[in-house]
Amino acid sequence: MYAIVEIAGQQFKVQKDQKVFVHRLQGAEGDAVNFDRVLLLDNDGQVTIGAPVIEGAAVTAKILRHLKGDKVIVFKKKRRKGYKKKNGHRQYLTEIVVEDVVASGFKSDKKAAKKAKAAPKKATAKKAEVKEEKATEATKLAEVKEEKKEAKKPAAKKTTAKKAAKGDDLKKIEGIGPKIASILAEAGYETFAKLAKADPEKIREILLEKGGKRYAMHDPTTWPKQAELAAAGKWDELKKWQDELDGGRS
Repeated sequence: MYAIVEIAGQQFKVQKDQKVFVHRLQGAEGDAVNFDRVLLLDNDGQVTIGAPVIEGAAVTAKILRHLKGDKVIVFKKKRRKGYKKKNGHRQYLTEIVVEDVVASGFKSDKKAAKKAKAAPKKATAKKAEVKEEKATEATKLAEVKEEKKEAKKPAAKKTTAKKAAKGDDLKKIEGIGPKIASILAEAGYETFAKLAKADPEKIREILLEKGGKRYAMHDPTTWPKQAELAAAGKWDELKKWQDELDGGRS
């Protein structure tokens, strides 16, 4: 049996006892990890395709080690402008070994098929009870409507409270765009104060895990310092420093 599974934004064809290099995962060496976004299963020639994933299916694995990939050179040049820039990048990777491919939601499961057939029969047997329950529920509709009206008032207050708790505009930091701002907010860095206390290496790992190689190329070295100035309200000093930065890099 093999499976097509999505791991850290990438798709892999895996089977039991196979070793795979994936984008850096959270967890220590020796920890067990589960991946439930299984897109396809092949059980001895019988294929099941998810829509988009297969319910109940999963791939269990164990983290063997964390490492860095080979260095990649990124060179930029603008002709007749005197502009050259050379950067090196080593991707953060994790080596895992697949321990098992769980296919509890596989279509060939006879027990599941029997349960699915038996479910309609049980439903027909309960129709009489449902009719009786509907008769008693009809008398309670007036009370339910009044409760809903009262429940709507605190709900409106909660929505306004959520709006008030909205985070800062992280796009004011040089090098952070709308997508990176949403990734950082999901990771818990939705305000300038929280971002100011963040570790650049931790931010780089979050970008790699949530956004992949495209966002891992950004350099967050100056982001905490910029956020610290923004949190303190030193906008003039921040603007002057940002004019000297190149995409968030000093």
